[in-house]
Amino acid sequence: MSEKRKTDFTLNRLDDLFTSQSERENGLTPTIKDIPLEKLVPFPNHPFKVRDDEEMNKLVESVSENGVLVPAIVREKDNGDYEIISGHRRKFASEIAGKNTLRCIVSNLDDDAATVIMVDSNIQRENILPSEKAFAYKMKLDAMKHQGKRTDLTSNQLGRKLNNAETAQIIGDENGDSQSQVRRYIRLTYLIPELLQMVDEGKMKMLPAVEISFLDKECQQDLLEAIESECCTPSHAQAIRMHKMFNDGELNSDTILDVMCELKPNQQERLIIPHKTLEKYIPKSVAPEKRQDYVCKALEHYNKFLKSRSERDSR
Repeated sequence: MSEKRKTDFTLNRLDDLFTSQSERENGLTPTIKDIPLEKLVPFPNHPFKVRDDEEMNKLVESVSENGVLVPAIVREKDNGDYEIISGHRRKFASEIAGKNTLRCIVSNLDDDAATVIMVDSNIQRENILPSEKAFAYKMKLDAMKHQGKRTDLTSNQLGRKLNNAETAQIIGDENGDSQSQVRRYIRLTYLIPELLQMVDEGKMKMLPAVEISFLDKECQQDLLEAIESECCTPSHAQAIRMHKMFNDGELNSDTILDVMCELKPNQQERLIIPHKTLEKYIPKSVAPEKRQDYVCKALEHYNKFLKSRSERDSR
């Protein structure tokens, strides 16, 4: 009896995950089949890159020796092809390993449900780029707030439609990010590709990138040119100022260059004199908190002496 309950629970979980409510009511369940690789097509605007790296080499080795242990998730298209929801890396590894087919779970998912599963099945990977997370979060947010067929994706337990803030909070809770961080990632999708790549490469930090994302494409392009000419990226403070200037209608290529030419606080040269060196010239009677003032006054007197001597010599 307990074994039967366990089996029913497993089937119900699979059924709930890969089918809609109407499909479950009509008795439709996912099927598992081996599908030719040439019949498998990528998910539209799939935000996660398939990299031919060390992790992929390990996956290819595993597929070569053991086959694909976890089936991909797909849905059938009208033309007879199958759209990959989860399994893009497994397909690529199968191609490299010389396989002809990929074992897949074929499910009748609508666009919103497919998008949510696609994001959830990939977002926990290691080494996710900021751009991948940004577009993934945006796609999931749009799917969850979409007023479409799957009301179970957009309603809470009380049946009330979720707003953007609530949806972002849910996404953050599921992935270890705050609501604010989810929205910051989504803002990155408004960057031009070249600036977004700088974020991926660690050349531009998240916070200034978020501020820059509020600029229009023309201003972002002007900023890119300034970054390249000055060989530096904007600080958070500079990005905030440019955002404000843009809102005030004061931002253009000239003002962007002016901001980028400013010397940042952490770029200013600092003169450091060892304490032992100063001890020889500062009387012990001078309190520690007054030593800086003493040195400045001494330099001032010395500067006057040099100026006076220069004037005397020029006579």
